[in-house]
Amino acid sequence: MNMKKGVTFIMLLCLCLLCACDDNNTDTTTTSPESSTAAGYQKIIAKEAKDLMDSGEPYILLDVRTDEEYAEERIDGAILIPDYEISDRAAAELPDKSALILIYCRSGRRSEIAANELLGMVYTNVYDFGGIIDWPYDTVSGDLNGS
Repeated sequence: MNMKKGVTFIMLLCLCLLCACDDNNTDTTTTSPESSTAAGYQKIIAKEAKDLMDSGEPYILLDVRTDEEYAEERIDGAILIPDYEISDRAAAELPDKSALILIYCRSGRRSEIAANELLGMVYTNVYDFGGIIDWPYDTVSGDLNGS
């Protein structure tokens, strides 16, 4: 009986130690462009993206929607690489893996997926600002040939 109590005590002790070593990070703060230096998914809001665009620093504005969506409405200066073509086209069209890339789609789902795809390809300065539906600033329209 003493042996059972000893084994039970050791098992409980090990369980307590494992629970104490659990490293659950409960920090839910968002990463801002100014404070982030490590590669990782970085979500920002439209105002932060606009501030970066207006800062005078070079950036790439990446639209990951379809050709039709891009022609209907886009943020001026955006280049189009649909989310389903990122893995095939990024290396050729986005050669500087440390360039500031601001990425958007319609609602934020595709831009998050595309941003994570770029991060997996070792791009280090990618900021997803969600969807054009939440963009309160000017947009342009017209087909890909500028008409």
